[in-house]
Amino acid sequence: MNDKEILAALKAVNDPEIGVNIVDLGLVYRAEHKADGIDVELTLTAPSCPLSGTMVEEARAALQTKFPDAPAIHVELVWDPPWTPDRMSAAARRQFGW
Repeated sequence: MNDKEILAALKAVNDPEIGVNIVDLGLVYRAEHKADGIDVELTLTAPSCPLSGTMVEEARAALQTKFPDAPAIHVELVWDPPWTPDRMSAAARRQFGW
């Protein structure tokens, strides 16, 4: 289940190579607000992306800004299932002219 407030905060994080936010790209697989904090699972468009650490830290920072009282913020990079362009939102597809 994806929490709409968490997704809204994560829209501030752009994939630096593509210039589209990670939510519209379909890179966020899970975004949950639980009693013990916030849990997010996200992926990248390619496992070899050299900016993976940067994107995880940007996601964590965006969540800390939006939810300063969260007991913990966990952002995990996952690779299963692999990302495909089918996960992109209609807005992201329009940006690419699809």
